[in-house]
Amino acid sequence: MNKPSIRAKSAPAAAKASASSHGPASGFSYSRPFFEELVDRALAHAKKLGATDAGAEASEGCGLSVSVRKGELENVERNRDKSLGVTVYLGHRRGNASTSDFSTKAIEQTVQAAYDIARFTAEDPVAGLPDAADIAPPGTHRDLQLFHPWAITSEEAAEMAKACEAAAFKTHRRITNSEGAGVSAQQSHFFSAHTRGFRGGYASSRHSFSVAPIASLPGKNGEMQRDAWYSSMRNAADLASPEAVGRYAAQRALSRLGSRKIPTTQCPVLFESTLAAGLLGGFVQAVSGGSLYRKSSFLLDSLGKMVFPKHIEILEDPFILGGKGSSPFDEEGVRVAPRKVVKGGRVEGYFLSSYSARKLGMKTTGNAGGSHNLVMTSRMTQASDDLDAMLQKLGTGLFVVELMGQGVNYVTGDYSRGASGFWVENGKIAFPVHEITIAGNLKDMFKGIEAVGADAYSYGAKTVGSILVNRMKVAGS
Repeated sequence: MNKPSIRAKSAPAAAKASASSHGPASGFSYSRPFFEELVDRALAHAKKLGATDAGAEASEGCGLSVSVRKGELENVERNRDKSLGVTVYLGHRRGNASTSDFSTKAIEQTVQAAYDIARFTAEDPVAGLPDAADIAPPGTHRDLQLFHPWAITSEEAAEMAKACEAAAFKTHRRITNSEGAGVSAQQSHFFSAHTRGFRGGYASSRHSFSVAPIASLPGKNGEMQRDAWYSSMRNAADLASPEAVGRYAAQRALSRLGSRKIPTTQCPVLFESTLAAGLLGGFVQAVSGGSLYRKSSFLLDSLGKMVFPKHIEILEDPFILGGKGSSPFDEEGVRVAPRKVVKGGRVEGYFLSSYSARKLGMKTTGNAGGSHNLVMTSRMTQASDDLDAMLQKLGTGLFVVELMGQGVNYVTGDYSRGASGFWVENGKIAFPVHEITIAGNLKDMFKGIEAVGADAYSYGAKTVGSILVNRMKVAGS
């Protein structure tokens, strides 16, 4: 099953980004200058009331979502929302309020509400805006090419979704049903400022389509297997073709027909690249400020310690052009920069906001709002380490392509998930398996990573190839 090409030969052209003012030509109802004035009015009123510090953010989002099933249109949804959020500080007391009404009276009432909340909130010694030295200065914010509006009509979106689903049905006669296909085109913009000197904002977009075909075997009690695939990009011109996505989703569903259970065992486990990002996400959560200062992480005090084998590296880069986790600053307006989070298996940095950093007696890492683009690699990975090569490295064991449930305890690291995939013998797929559970502990799983494939896949803001873990418990029949 070859994954569809990222760039489509016939993908609908994305509309050109509008001028930096983000006026009506971009599909937005409000311009950047209007948002700046709105935020400035809110901050001025907060200072007038006696706020020590204050911050405000104005935002707007709009989009189109269309879904079809078995060639028939099911839903057409258009969304448009707007918001003004205000945060007021009275010393170390904090209040927050928001409104979707941009009138002068509503703005003043929202600021007053935030002020009143702060008055009656208990003091928190570490509450407050970021330190001025950490702020990303105006004029230094990079254009990371995050905004590519897509001028697609609901009729065009429906035709694309139908083409995607039709391609899945045409793949094989055993594709007998579908949970549907969908197209989504979304865009938003914001402007934020606070009294420590930060001013900034930008527009961004996210477009996608997906399909979930169902394969079945003939007979009275015929087996049915479902799988899905999608393409998601900031620029619609970079989406894979609907037909390629439909065919690949169908191939995935077909490959799972004939699934069986296996006896309970212990064996190596290969996580498909689409799932490997979840393991990377588990690491991020465990070394994020909130988990650390609450002492609800299995990786407490891991800074400077070996968590992975020596061949593992994790890079964070907020400046990748068009990246889904790219940003010129974090949610507090703090400057960001590329860095090695893990080097030679050793943790080099946490993911901290100003608040969590103060709770831990450390410095912010520019991660208010979460991690930026993360890339996990192995120094041992060769360019030839595609999926077939990774199956050879696996030898005999389990290749996992789907996980179910939320069985991860981030306090202890205990990991237990329902799974399905393929049993592999001597480096070759023997048969599909289902109704199994894989279990272990994330500490052991991280240290047991033997290889990372060259079949890198970007899932949201995380990029990683398939991951081979040396041993896990597999509960079957």
